[in-house]
Amino acid sequence: MGFPRFAKIKQTFHVESLTNIPAVMAEQFQSVRADEKIKPGMEIAITVGSRGIANIPLIVKSTAEEIKKRGATPFIIPAMGSHGGATAEGQIEVLDGLGVTEESTGCEIRSSMDVVEIGETSAGIPVYIDQHAYNADGIIVMGRVKPHTDFKKEIESGVLKMASIGMGKHKQALALHTYGIKGIRDMMPEVGKAAIKNSNTLFGVAIVENAHEETAIIEAIEPEEIEAREKELLRQAFDLMPSLPVKEMDILIVDEIGKNYSGTGMDTNIIGRIRVLGVEEPKSPSIKYLIASNLSEASHGNALGIGLADLTTKRLFEKIDLKTMNENVVTSTFLDRAKIPIVLENDREALKAALRANWGVEDEDARIVRIPNTLHIGELYVSEAIYHEVKNQENIEIIEELTEMKFDENGYLGV
Repeated sequence: MGFPRFAKIKQTFHVESLTNIPAVMAEQFQSVRADEKIKPGMEIAITVGSRGIANIPLIVKSTAEEIKKRGATPFIIPAMGSHGGATAEGQIEVLDGLGVTEESTGCEIRSSMDVVEIGETSAGIPVYIDQHAYNADGIIVMGRVKPHTDFKKEIESGVLKMASIGMGKHKQALALHTYGIKGIRDMMPEVGKAAIKNSNTLFGVAIVENAHEETAIIEAIEPEEIEAREKELLRQAFDLMPSLPVKEMDILIVDEIGKNYSGTGMDTNIIGRIRVLGVEEPKSPSIKYLIASNLSEASHGNALGIGLADLTTKRLFEKIDLKTMNENVVTSTFLDRAKIPIVLENDREALKAALRANWGVEDEDARIVRIPNTLHIGELYVSEAIYHEVKNQENIEIIEELTEMKFDENGYLGV
């Protein structure tokens, strides 16, 4: 059995990004009348989630600096439901993996899984918020607005999700995930609105990224305007989303999965797989076999999303912390996403197995794409069949011409 030749290409997306984040944050604080809301001596909580967000240490630091300018004391609360093994220490580790530390942001991190019930929704869902946020004089709910990996609706991932499952910690996650997809798709926005209304939330900060995973929009939003504005920003986020260079693939190799790339380990919008009971699978892109090669260190053993793959490697399997992963997946109730796929010795053996099962296609003609992860798909490898299809496209640059696949001494693909 042979392998097709591969070329390294770069996709170019025509986008704009913010170049002076501290200046933008200063403008945004003025737009929501921060001088009237933040007074000397106040303690202000800033929510920070578990997602890989471009420039997040600088965005948080810039927010903290604006708070300090007004004589108040900022602090960070991890807002990430059950992530980090549903422990206060684990959630600090998750932030550290994102570069969000007390040193990088200039403010204290107060991490706790304790929550306070502050109301309930019309459907009777209890609403919780973090104990430290509850005791603060004000809260700034910060979150990235982006397409969700579990469902499609007007409100998906964003400020309201941070206000609900984020600030409400493990207890809120359990309360919503008990209802399966209905809980996070239909009930989550109302929980978020109630959490904002019944707490000392000063305003929200919405972040939108472009197709190159760069910060495109930072917008401070008055509490009563968050729902309407988030719907508009989500539409912009969809327009800015990147995608793989082709829609039909025999094999997709993902070098690394992890919670720092997506809440589902791999962004379902990129790979075209959701695997949630009751949710229709996307029609595009179409991938016959997906190989997950490695798990990021920043995931701390949480391999949630491995169930989206068909094959994996021994090294990834041996990095899995079952307790941490299972806590996350059982909380979510989307059990398929933690199912362990076929485990092969290394990349070479995984690719051999996928090619063996690629019925009716000669190995050298296989349509294969290899990406570093689902967050960074600007530079990637494509097999010869795809190379000839895309090489003349205006947005494609050839970085390395076709060459034989390179495996290291352990059978893993090299750079």
